[in-house]
Amino acid sequence: MAFRVDERASEFQVVDRFDGGVGWIAHPDEHMQRASHALVVDGDQTRSTSGKDVWVFDPVDAEGLDQLLAEYGAVAGVVVLLDRHTRDAAAIANRHDVPVYLPAAYEGVSEEIDAPVARFSSELSDTGFEAHTVVDNRFWQEVAIYDPERGTLLVPEAVGTVSYFLAGDERLGVHPMLRPVPPTDTLSGFAPERVLVGHGAGVTESAAVALEEALLNARRGAPRVYAGAVRRLFPV
Repeated sequence: MAFRVDERASEFQVVDRFDGGVGWIAHPDEHMQRASHALVVDGDQTRSTSGKDVWVFDPVDAEGLDQLLAEYGAVAGVVVLLDRHTRDAAAIANRHDVPVYLPAAYEGVSEEIDAPVARFSSELSDTGFEAHTVVDNRFWQEVAIYDPERGTLLVPEAVGTVSYFLAGDERLGVHPMLRPVPPTDTLSGFAPERVLVGHGAGVTESAAVALEEALLNARRGAPRVYAGAVRRLFPV
């Protein structure tokens, strides 16, 4: 299994499909399991016949992706939530003639994006989606998106569901690098119906409990996560 696949995917796996959005993994066989998402809001009737706007987050492109997005409405913007998740944001934004949206505090990221750039702070444009800073330091800048209307929390990196995030029977785990100091202050204030993540399929059942347990057990589960990483790097 490749750790990461960089060429454009010829197909993709749909995950996290729900009333109000969808997620996909462009390379389901890669170890990183990079997941991308689209969330839907009421929009401009002139943009699409459905009157729905589609906001695309941290996307990895794939053949047939535009057809999937069209099922939900018209693309209104492409959003980068993690400073190193520029992925295929520019390509998709240019294809749909929309800007790439970046959190206002992100520095240097716009230089990597060959597309028009717009900025947002506490709310993403006029979507009603709340933006919450999860990590902000010189090495890592991350913002989570919360849709209070549907109870959807999108966290691009701080938590995930792929094996290298998880300890024991966890359904959702804190990123290995954040386990010593988990982002409890930011993420414990939510009781989401679903948690969508940037690596792996989201948690759609008892999501608030899974998030609470992930933050509570982050430090306790760290040795198991690190031991698993060592075994994968140095198999016997």
